[in-house]
Parts: sequence; C-alpha cells; structure tokens
Amino acid sequence: MTEAVHTAEERQTETLRVLIVDDHDLFRTGLRNLLEEQGVSIVGEAATGTEAVRIVRELAPDVVVMDLNMPAMGGVEATRHITAVAPLTRVVMLTISDEDSDVMDAILAGACGYLLKDASIQDLVAGIRAAARGESLISPNIAAKVLQRVRATSAQPEIADMIRAELSEREIEVLKLIANGKDNALIAAELHISPKTVKNHISNILMKLQIDNRIQAAVYAVRSGIV
Repeated sequence: MTEAVHTAEERQTETLRVLIVDDHDLFRTGLRNLLEEQGVSIVGEAATGTEAVRIVRELAPDVVVMDLNMPAMGGVEATRHITAVAPLTRVVMLTISDEDSDVMDAILAGACGYLLKDASIQDLVAGIRAAARGESLISPNIAAKVLQRVRATSAQPEIADMIRAELSEREIEVLKLIANGKDNALIAAELHISPKTVKNHISNILMKLQIDNRIQAAVYAVRSGIV
C-alpha cells in the first residue's frame, strides 16, 4: 500500500508543469537542473514579472516558482496578475526575504507557498506538490511571523460576523486549527475525522469565504479575532 502511494506521488510530480521566474540566469539554470533531477517538468523560464505573466497566459503551468525582487514588475505584482488571469496556476514564492511586509504582500496577492532560498530541494519539491494540490506550504517560522503581525493589528468584528454566518460550527473549528498552524493530519486527529473530510471542509471554507488558499484563510481568521 505504501509503495503504491509513493508511486502515485512520484507520478504526480512527474506530471507537474513548472515555470521558474528569477532575474538571475545562473540561479534559474541551477534550480531547473535540481528540479528536473526530481522529475519535475520545467515548461519555461522568465527573468521578469511581465515575462512570467505572458508565459502563464500562453502555457498555463501548474505551478510558478517566483522570485520576489525583480526589476520592473516584481514578484508580488506578477502574482496578483497571475492569480487573476490563471486562477488554476499556483504561485510559490522562493526568495531571500523573510521581511514581514514582503511575506504579507505575497500571501495577500495570492501566493500559496513562501519559502526562503536556503530551503532544501526536498522542501521546494514538497512546496510545489502542495501548491499543485491547492494546499499551502509556508516555512513555519514565516507563517508564525505573518499571523503574529496580523494579531498585532486591531480585530475586525464584521469579518467574524460574516464567518459565523457563512460557516458551520465544524468548519469554524477547522478554520481555527488552520490558523493555529495545524496541517490536515493534525486537524483530522484532533477532531477525530478522516483527512479526506478535513480536505472537504477546507474546500468548503475557501469557497464560502471566497479566498484562494489556507494561509489566506488563516490570515482572515486571525484578522477577524475568532482565533
């Protein structure tokens, strides 16, 4: 059984179509080689945000690995454009910056992963896989910083009212656990339900609140003051 699951995961990685966006040629080449060694299909490279948006329109990759700071159109603006023109294409930020404002801007623009450039290739592949599944992979210390920063701002009770009106009690429980940094397996264990049920609840939460991914859901929940 384990072997079958492992094979399915490998197959999923092989079929992933990825665009690399970074303004440094050497970095793009090195990253391309590393990802291709892991069985990831690289459909293109871009040196600017503008070029990235054009390629996404043409090729609709599954995942974009996006640098943050580039000349002209940067990673945040490019992410905003990509999530608007190709909502099924997921964006993973890969950057040297762990500045709170950069992380917040990227997540609110629609990025569903945020990793630092000192991450291992295994972490990056895991982030790409998670993004392709519609999940989020944010370095735990970065996620904690983002939510800490949101907590420092004043709560918005009108958001809390909307959450309570839109979501069931169980969905609110799941949302609170997401905001506390729990992954699907931990949420399933805590609520004594299956991981598949957790995934269904999260899909419903995102749809009802009209947000893109779980890290945005966490930000939303913390901002509302319900967590």
